[in-house]
Amino acid sequence: MEPFNVHILGCGSALPTLKHFASSQVVEIRGKFFMIDCGEGTQIQLRRSHVGFTKIQAIFISHLHGDHCFGLIGLISTFGMLGRTAPLHIYAPEALKSLLDVQMNLFCNGLDYRVEFHAVDTTKHQVIFEDRSLTVESIPLSHRVPCSGYLFREKATLPHIRRDMIDCYDIPVSQINNIKAGADWTTEDGEVIPNSRLVTPADPPRSYAYCCDTRYMPSLHELVEGVDLLYHDSTYDSSCADRAKLYYHSTSQQAAMVARDAHVGKLLLGHFSARYDNEQAILDEARTIFPHTELAAEGKVVSVGDE
Repeated sequence: MEPFNVHILGCGSALPTLKHFASSQVVEIRGKFFMIDCGEGTQIQLRRSHVGFTKIQAIFISHLHGDHCFGLIGLISTFGMLGRTAPLHIYAPEALKSLLDVQMNLFCNGLDYRVEFHAVDTTKHQVIFEDRSLTVESIPLSHRVPCSGYLFREKATLPHIRRDMIDCYDIPVSQINNIKAGADWTTEDGEVIPNSRLVTPADPPRSYAYCCDTRYMPSLHELVEGVDLLYHDSTYDSSCADRAKLYYHSTSQQAAMVARDAHVGKLLLGHFSARYDNEQAILDEARTIFPHTELAAEGKVVSVGDE
């Protein structure tokens, strides 16, 4: 299977600490690289991740709080200094457009590449990006400002043709795609070899949902049903449930409830409050509800679809 990885660059909340950077991650899928959120310090973490700056195709911003977008203009500037020529696509709530225009006029005149802005309607669940191999959907979230999560889905691939069958029946290269598409093969002697003997099943499509920042949403599980990996706001443990509700964040138990109800493969907790020296209590509480839970951490690479 081709790589589908999530590179965690930052998983802290609004106040950066010596342990956690502000929110940012890179989704690597079938050789393409997409950034989700771009908090302060993202460029440093991007270098540490060994993901090339020039590989970033698009950036998805969840909402207009500084810990999710303060690093964006600096990254745009750095792309210019590195000689980028490919367009950079930015998907974000519409209000970012005017702010970004002002910043770019001040700091990023004369770029040799285009920055193309795509406004995301944070009230709708819809496909906002699509190419031959994947789609990205917006996920309406409940936060103090308009906020959208993002759902990355692979498109279904064709079955794998068996190498031993190619050799056995001298199948020419020109016919391989036809067989992958469902065709049988007829030998020179007129024997029809059914397609089922020639191929093995395609790899199941994988999916990743990013849901940060958000208050607990009882219906959210419907939008992320069955995803292989769910990253969910887990700013607090249950002792701070009132604080989570006040500031439109979630506890780890609430994140686990979403994961459980959505029947996801794995839950990844993130956006940790700076009040915690470690997040073991956050993890322990989530695992009482959804055992297949992990903590995000800077530098961690999570493979989507792996058990």
